[in-house]
Amino acid sequence: MNSFVLQRLPRKAALAALAGSAVLLTACGGGASDSAASPDRSSGASAETLSLFAYSVVKPGFDAVAPAFAQTAAGKGITVQGSYGPSGDQSRKVASGAPADVVNFSVEPDVTRLVSAGLVDADWNSNADKGIPFGSVVSIVVRKGNPKHIHSWDDLLAPGVQVVTPNPFSSGSAKWNLLAPYAARSEGGKNPQAGLDYIHALVGDHVKVQPKSGREASETFLQGTGDVLLSYEDEALALERSGAAVEHIVPEQTFKIENPVAVVKTSKHLDKATAFRDYLFTPDAQRLWAKAGFRPVDGSVAKEFASEFPAPKKLWTIADLGGWARVDKQLFTPNTGSIAVIYDTATK
Repeated sequence: MNSFVLQRLPRKAALAALAGSAVLLTACGGGASDSAASPDRSSGASAETLSLFAYSVVKPGFDAVAPAFAQTAAGKGITVQGSYGPSGDQSRKVASGAPADVVNFSVEPDVTRLVSAGLVDADWNSNADKGIPFGSVVSIVVRKGNPKHIHSWDDLLAPGVQVVTPNPFSSGSAKWNLLAPYAARSEGGKNPQAGLDYIHALVGDHVKVQPKSGREASETFLQGTGDVLLSYEDEALALERSGAAVEHIVPEQTFKIENPVAVVKTSKHLDKATAFRDYLFTPDAQRLWAKAGFRPVDGSVAKEFASEFPAPKKLWTIADLGGWARVDKQLFTPNTGSIAVIYDTATK
């Protein structure tokens, strides 16, 4: 069993620090529930509620997309009740019986767990977009004005730089954050030892706190901990738009983030859950994702927003490293995965 010492500020201090600058952070910490859309009963449509279990930082996207779905013929009378938290924890909750209709997790293995549990169809990712309704990239978030002059992965290893990134055993965000420099240093897995040497230096000397989720990592950073936050580009944009005194850098080499969505086949509202999932891929929904800071997967919509999402010089993908089954087994399996062992050693 992996154990970690999580250095957290008191909850009262956290709330005080966030009250003036990050309204978007409210009601969406680990496991928090939130109604993303209210049903329109004006036409006499019967009200139904879909239960969405999702990773922590996607809430701003669903806050925009779910109400728009409720205005469509397929979504009339539908409320989407969202539960947001660390991706791995959310997946384990659903596998243990939490009632969910739709899931949106940070990483594919969290959906695979539900396939193994008989809760999601094995062909959940057989559509043209492989079950990925939007994307992002790993970004580096710094204090306003970039006082530490951080521009690249190498800069994170400078003496005295403290980095905030979540715990990879609860958070999918953490896995993406680590895979970005790992891929850059290992040349897409060609030299895995070079990638592991970087992760060892980063985790051992610069990562002093490990919050449970991407959202909790943002809260910790906004409270004043650390010089750098590693996070999704969409989360970085949300922090900037909230007025927080931060800015973000997309490194020349970074990693493509793909956050899968799936319908839970035991849903009591299977038709509605399927319709909601399908709506996420429509051009209308894709534009809403883009406006919320997520990279659209629809090619025509992506062109509309190309200026808002600059292309990195090199964008590594999970496929470059052999796919999630290989990556999870070799790098993140507790007690045996190469990165898991690095975390164990660093926290003893």
